[in-house]
Amino acid sequence: MENKSYLIDMDGVLVRGKKKIPGADKFIQTLRDKNNKFLILTNNSIYTPIDLAHRLQISGIEVSENEIYTSAMATANFMKTQKVGGNAFVIGESGLNLAIHEAGFILTPENADFVVLGETFDYNFRQVTKAIRLILDGAHFLATNPDPTGPSEEGVVPACGSMASLIEKASGKSPFFCGKPNPFMMRSALNYLGVHSENTIMIGDRMDTDVIAGLQSGMETILVLSGLTNLKDIENFAYRPNHIANSVSEIEI
Repeated sequence: MENKSYLIDMDGVLVRGKKKIPGADKFIQTLRDKNNKFLILTNNSIYTPIDLAHRLQISGIEVSENEIYTSAMATANFMKTQKVGGNAFVIGESGLNLAIHEAGFILTPENADFVVLGETFDYNFRQVTKAIRLILDGAHFLATNPDPTGPSEEGVVPACGSMASLIEKASGKSPFFCGKPNPFMMRSALNYLGVHSENTIMIGDRMDTDVIAGLQSGMETILVLSGLTNLKDIENFAYRPNHIANSVSEIEI
C-alpha cells in the first residue's frame, strides 16, 4: 500500500511563535524514516522558504527550504496561470517580492497588470493609495490570504485580510485570495509535491482555513488542538475534520 502524503500547517501545528510544539520534531523525523512525502504550508507571505526553514531549524525541527510552500508561492503560481510575464505592484515583504520576481514579473507600479497585497511589517498609506488607483485603472487585485488578524509577541496585529477589505471598500473591487482556504493553494501544493489529494492528509489547527481547504480539495483532514482551535470551537462550523488530535505527537503514521 502506498504511503500517505501530508500537507502540514506550520504555526500552531509545528511551532507556536518561536517555540517548537512538543513532539513536532519527532513527527517530522518519523515521516522521513517511513518515506512519507510531506510539505509544510503557511499563509505567511513575509518570509522566503529559506527564512522559514531556518526558523524551524532554530526551534529544533529539521526541514529544508524545498519542504516549505507559502501563500506567496501560490500567488506567484496563480499569476503565471493568468499571464506570462508582466508588471506587478506589490505591497509585501521579501517572501512575496521574491516569489513574484522569480515567476517572471517586473515589480513596478508602471502599467501594472496586477496589484498584489501580502503581509507586511508596515502598511504605508501612500502605497495603499497607489494600489487603489491602479485597481481603478484596471489592474487585477490579488491578495495572499484572507486572515483579518495575525499573532505577534505584543498581541494581535491587523493582517492581509483587513487591509484587503480597506482597498476593496475604496476601489469597489474584490480581491482574489490565493492562499488557504482557496483550493488553488492546495492543488498547487499537491502538484509541487507530486502527489494526489486522495492519498494526502491535511493537518492544521484552524477550521476556517486548514480543515475547510483540505475538505474542499478532497483530502483527509486532521485538526490538532495545539494552536488556535479548541473542541468547543468546532461546534461553530457546519463541517467536521476526519480526525482530531491534541497535537502532531498523537498522530500515527
